[in-house]
Order: sequence, then structure tokens, then C-alpha cells
Amino acid sequence: MNVLRFLKNIKGDRAIWGVVALLALFSFLPVYSASSNLVYVVGNGTTVGYLVKHGLLLFLGFGIIYGVHRIPTHFFKGLSIIAMPIVLLLLVYTLAQGTVIDGANASRWIRLPLLGVTFQTSNLAAVVLMIYVARYLTKIKDKTVSFKESILPLWLPVFTVLILILPANFSTAAIIFFMVLVLCFLGGYPMKYLFGIVGTGILCLTLFVLTAKAVPDMFPNRVDTWISRVESFWNPEDTEGDYQIEKAKIAIASGGIVGAGAGKSVMKNFLPQSSSDFIYAIIIEEYGLVGGFALMFFYLLLLFRIVVVANGTETVFGKLLVVGVGLPIVFQALINMAVAVELFPVTGQTLPLISSGGTSIWMTCLAIGIVLSASNKNIPTEGETSGMDDTNPLEVLSGQL
Repeated sequence: MNVLRFLKNIKGDRAIWGVVALLALFSFLPVYSASSNLVYVVGNGTTVGYLVKHGLLLFLGFGIIYGVHRIPTHFFKGLSIIAMPIVLLLLVYTLAQGTVIDGANASRWIRLPLLGVTFQTSNLAAVVLMIYVARYLTKIKDKTVSFKESILPLWLPVFTVLILILPANFSTAAIIFFMVLVLCFLGGYPMKYLFGIVGTGILCLTLFVLTAKAVPDMFPNRVDTWISRVESFWNPEDTEGDYQIEKAKIAIASGGIVGAGAGKSVMKNFLPQSSSDFIYAIIIEEYGLVGGFALMFFYLLLLFRIVVVANGTETVFGKLLVVGVGLPIVFQALINMAVAVELFPVTGQTLPLISSGGTSIWMTCLAIGIVLSASNKNIPTEGETSGMDDTNPLEVLSGQL
């Protein structure tokens, strides 16, 4: 009975629920297979342990989807205002931790107490920032706003978040910046101002690179890593330039049309990030071009349903919100696939809902929950009356904002 009651409470776009469930279920196969690299090569943990951990992360992720999709869409306006200062503090704390822990850049993660898992604060910042930008664009809709008027409420928070993320994670900062520009374009922000923002972003990046080169101890190895990845991408003959790409290409070439079969990947033992950043290469090796294109189809189907939901949402904020949090999921997936097949430089971006790793799964589920909230016609939208208590401070804040 509890299961039936739970299923009855699931609302929103059924196709999105189906696609997300299929991707999550499929992810167990490549994660279990690729985790053998960590077990037998790195000598860390067991394959069953990684599989159980992945299952728990997905279980919590679907709990996030279920909880968030029950929240009325207009509540996210107020939540973005509340969450933005918290996100900035988390980013500052993350950046201030240091540079290296166990050979990895510690400025990307914080360790959650009690749970014992690492949390990448930039992923949370990306979702919160997109909601915040959607809220601002809704406020200025059909209004004439000068660039000067938008500096403090819009671009100061955007560039603050990007500056705090950039030193440790250029690819995430670049994706967030691009997604913000896309959302602003779709939201009707003047194009002439967007060109100025692009120029400002390029200038800030140039200053950062020059500063890092002049004071190498400030951000050790970061800029050199970016440059080496770009050089390796533009110079394919440099076989020593990027070990991971070479092994990924061998895995893809070995896959053929139908692949070697589930769990039969050979290159997973040589590809360092086989369970996260380069899991798509392992999928193609085991399931061939058929599996690779099928996975791409489901991400594009998710994109199609996101566009359908955005088009069907009645409020401007709802439309911008769905595009703002939904589009980056598919964009990140396409970037990950492009890196694996050497159509894009190495970025370190995971494959949403497929790669192992808690933060990416949880934040993807958070974004999906928001999209499903907007698609839920049974939840009252902004401007509707539902008998809810008007004295609710969050609801009053959302309405005023």
C-alpha cells in the first residue's frame, strides 16, 4: 500500500521520469565494470562496494527528485535569494582549504561530516545561480533595463561565483558562464550588453592566466594543465600529450558495432578515469556504437522533453527556470561524450546520472526535480490560489521577488 501511495504522489512529466530511471538503471552496468580499475589497478575497495555506493547515491538522488518536484515552482524564486549567500560562503570555504589533498585539487571539494563523502560545491552553485538568473530575467521582462542597472543584481553575483570556481575548475566555470549567456539571450537580455559581458569574461580569464603565470605558487599547475590539454587536442600527433585520450580512443575503436559485451572491457584497466570522466569510452567498448548512440538518444530525448515542459509552463519564470537548470544537464552530457571521442579538449566533466560520484548525481537530480516541479500541473503556479497560508514567509518572499 505504501508503494502504491508513493507512486500516486509522483507527478510531472512521465517521459522525464522514465528517461531518468532508465539512465540510472543502466548506469549500474558500466560503473560496476569500470570500478575494477580502482580495485585491481589502484588497489582501493571492492567492485561490490562501489556498486553499493553508487546505488545508495542514486537512491538519495531519487529522493531529492521526489522531494523537490513536490515544491511549487514559484517558491524557487525566494529559495535562490536565500541560497545564493550560502553558496558563496561554501565556495569561499572550498577555495580556502588548500591546493592538494591526496594528489587531487582540494579546492573543488569539501567533505560532508557524518556521511564521509566529498561534495563539489561548484555543482550546487551552478544550479542556484541559474535559478537566480532566471528570477532576475523574469523581473526585467518587458522592461527597458540599462547595463548599469543590471551590474549589481545580475552580473556581480555571476562573476563572483565564476571567480571562486575558476582557479580550481576552469571547465565548470566556462560551462556555467556559457549557460548564463544562453539563458540571458533566451530571457530577452539585450544582445549588445551580452557582447560586452563576453569581452569582460575573456579579459578576466586573460588576467587570471597572466597572474597564474607570474605567480606560479598561487595556483600551481592549473594553467599549465589547461594549456597542455588544449595543445594535446590541437596536436593529435603528440601521443604523450594526453594519456587518457589515447586509451579512450583505443577503447572506442575496440568496441566496433555491438561491443565486446557487458563487463568485458579491457581498457578500463588502463584508463584512469574509467568510472567517471571517461565512462562513455568504456560504454562504447562494451556495447559498441549501438550502445553509444542509444545513450545519446536518451539524452536528446531528455532535452526534447525539457523543451516541451518549458513551452508548456504558463509563467515566464517557469520557462526560464526549466531551461536554466535543464539545459546544462544535456550540455554536460554532450561535452563528456565529445571529450571521449576527441571532439573536445579534456574537461573533467562527468556523464550525468551514469558516472560514479555523489555530487554530480545529487545536483543532476536536484535540477531534474525542479524541471518536474514546473511540469506538475497539479501544483499551483504563481498567480493561482490554492488555499495555502498566505502568511508563509517563503511564499510571501517568492511573490514579492
